[in-house]
Amino acid sequence: MVSMRPAAACAAFLLPLLAAAPAFAQQSGTDSPPDLDRDSIMVGVGAAVVPSYEGSDNSVITAVPGVRGRVSGINFTVRGNRAWADLIPTPGGPGWDFQAGPVVNINLNRTSRIEDRQVSALGKIKAAAELGGFVGIGKQGVLTSDYDKLTVSVAYVHDVGDIHKSYVVTPSIDYGTPLSRKAYVGINASADYVGDGYAQTYFGVTPAGSLRSGLPVYSAGKGWKDWGVTGYANVALTGDLTHGLSAIGGVGYSRLLNDAADSPIVRIAGSRNQLYGLLGIAYTF
Repeated sequence: MVSMRPAAACAAFLLPLLAAAPAFAQQSGTDSPPDLDRDSIMVGVGAAVVPSYEGSDNSVITAVPGVRGRVSGINFTVRGNRAWADLIPTPGGPGWDFQAGPVVNINLNRTSRIEDRQVSALGKIKAAAELGGFVGIGKQGVLTSDYDKLTVSVAYVHDVGDIHKSYVVTPSIDYGTPLSRKAYVGINASADYVGDGYAQTYFGVTPAGSLRSGLPVYSAGKGWKDWGVTGYANVALTGDLTHGLSAIGGVGYSRLLNDAADSPIVRIAGSRNQLYGLLGIAYTF
């Protein structure tokens, strides 16, 4: 499972909801066994409440589309401005699941809708194209049944252009379990370690920027940027979670750390505490 939060991706919650979707094809103890190896696709859209930029204390509402598919054991996801694929075929049933594949992200942090006047005066930042990959390992059949799943992974992406010319490393852990064929719940925790270029681009204040905004000059360096936790749920509205219409939702919290938290755009103009929420619908077929 690959994880990412905030304004840079504006859609924390469709990530675990869609990435965990293969585990939705599960059942309670009295139901007939589902086909865990079948091809499927899940299409969803939600309305998310997110900070207007990474570190903001103002929220905006944004639409978040997402697609999750499985073909011949290969899982892929497109969620908002982020896409990835697990190129190692996923086995059906309880056991270990080794994961690896590419990640593509378009970083939209501070590209638009900056609600704070001082941060807006610093100027918008062009979208950054970030490419990389992830590796992970999951275990199905851990605590509650043969169908819950625990996954640990780490993702790495790097700016392939000239926006921040740096990298983001994201370790994460995810646990999800079906409550029945009609309900699935889970929790995801992750953190982000960023390079010097990322930190200075999104959290630094140059002398020119200081004159325009009134914020003090600030230089930010590499280190742990934040940690966060997200809870999510998926409930079938028609059929069950293997086929039909379902409702999706999530709530999350992240806290900025170190140089990111001490930045004037956070300490003065924003908040190190970041809250998120999403409600939406999805269809699996």
